[in-house]
Amino acid sequence: MQIALAASRDGHRVLAVDLDPQANLSQSLLGLHKYKTHIRKNLPSVVHIFDGYIPPSGDGYSPIPADLKKVILKKVDLKGNLDLIPSRLELSNVLRNPTGKERKLAKSLSRVSKQYDLVVIDCAPTDSILTDAAYFSSRYIIVPIKPEFMATIGLPLLAKSLKAFKQENEDHDIDIAGISFVHSSSYSSGPEAAESIEDVTAFAADQGWNIYPTKIKYSASYAKSAREGKPVDQTSYVRWETTLNFKRVKERVFDSIGL
Repeated sequence: MQIALAASRDGHRVLAVDLDPQANLSQSLLGLHKYKTHIRKNLPSVVHIFDGYIPPSGDGYSPIPADLKKVILKKVDLKGNLDLIPSRLELSNVLRNPTGKERKLAKSLSRVSKQYDLVVIDCAPTDSILTDAAYFSSRYIIVPIKPEFMATIGLPLLAKSLKAFKQENEDHDIDIAGISFVHSSSYSSGPEAAESIEDVTAFAADQGWNIYPTKIKYSASYAKSAREGKPVDQTSYVRWETTLNFKRVKERVFDSIGL
């Protein structure tokens, strides 16, 4: 959310794609009330891109093709240039019948890619057909990681998944732009965090992956920014240290992807 909002407020044309059935990105950008309304009216979402059609509803008596223009929500950040492809819980149904669906998102995005300077895809951490869909749609991967044991053991799985994708799709350039340490709580500054950071740093060096030098420090303002639907630096009562910290991270991320 923060990267998409920051790029939008910097004047870039941004499309955010929510590829997580939990739809946290959609709820944060739309606000809970607007998101509930969207779901209650059964309006188009990323689910319909994978299905290839929009079911009949209201006055419609038959399904219609999933036109991407009807799925994209325009100007969800009223002060920027941010559009959104929202998600919903039913996206998890794609996991039950994934055959032939891994390239559908990429094909849809290819029709609008020239309209944007940046497309940000938010994924669940679990390797699945949705991960493959994100790979096919992406040039770079940014990995946020908590400095905790249970989070860091997933890195070898990511390396294995990405290697398999590259072997099967040699014509597709995709790389890890960087790993960003996210301190999810004040506990994350303890000895377990130090050991996890050391392990991740060693593994990343072995893989040739970049680690962003600035860590995203814990701040309650990130949760508050999601509730308020604002960039963290414009959240009410945000500390200047938090604003400066995220600005440094943002600059590193943008540099790594050539934005």
